[in-house]
Parts: sequence; C-alpha cells; structure tokens
Amino acid sequence: MAKQQISLTVNGDLYELLVSDQQTLLDIIRTEIGLTGTKRGCTTGACGVCTVHNADGEAVLSCLTHALEWDQESITTIEGLESDGELDAIQKAFVEYHALQCGFCTPGVVMSAKAVINKYPEPTEEQINAGMAGVLCRCTGHIKVKEAIRNTHKIRARDGVKGA
Repeated sequence: MAKQQISLTVNGDLYELLVSDQQTLLDIIRTEIGLTGTKRGCTTGACGVCTVHNADGEAVLSCLTHALEWDQESITTIEGLESDGELDAIQKAFVEYHALQCGFCTPGVVMSAKAVINKYPEPTEEQINAGMAGVLCRCTGHIKVKEAIRNTHKIRARDGVKGA
C-alpha cells in the first residue's frame, strides 16, 4: 500500500504525514497525531462521535473522510477549542448546564454543538435540532445539551469568552 505525504494543520499545529488511501481523517488524528478526544464510534457516520471542524468551523465526520482529501487543509478537534487555558463558551455551557454524561460521545456532541453556534450564534430550537440530528448519545435525551447550546451566548457575554 503506497503512502503519500500530506500537510495538515490540526489545532493550529502543522503536521507532515505519510498516509495511505485507506486511512481516514479519524485514523490520522488518533494514531498518527495522538489526539484521542475524537472518538471512533459507528464508523458509518451515524453517531457523530468523530466530529471535528473544518477551517470554516463546520462539522465534519472524520470517520467518513479520507485523510488524503485533507492535504493543505486545517481542522480543529475537541482539544483545540480551548485557548490559552480558557474553555470555549460552548465548553463552559456544557459544564454549567450539566450537559455531560458518561463522556464517550461528549467530544463529538460538543463539536457538533459548536458548529451550530458557529452558524447561528443564538439558535432557534429548529436550528439546534437540525444541527444535532446526526449525534447519538445513549445517556441523555439531549435536553441539557439543548439548554447549553441555547445559553452559550449568555456565557460568552458574561465571561467575555472567545469563540461561540
């Protein structure tokens, strides 16, 4: 299996990687770069636990994306949301509104929620539902998650937090 070199920026750091055409973005993130916050779930794109962001802050299912497609691109993983030791507003909202459960799906849920906030800073219920439709969590009915998303703008304003 031949490998090709790609340049990928992850959380602001540039990586030069040799990847095969069989490797997904998820494979590279976890095994080559060593960031394990992005989880492997269903590997079919149905659960959302592998969600990362592209350079535009949009949600990407890393288990469905070939790594070779990401040459010269930039992504953000859950590890890249905080800045200078300060949690992103969506992360603070998840803590304050008790939107955390067992933790397995939490990184993907947070990244999906952040993508909603990136697109709609004060989202409606319909926008939240649409943005979170591809995320599965067995521990919660998403009530607290939705509450956290709805109130992220308040935390951002209160704390002067960067990000969503």
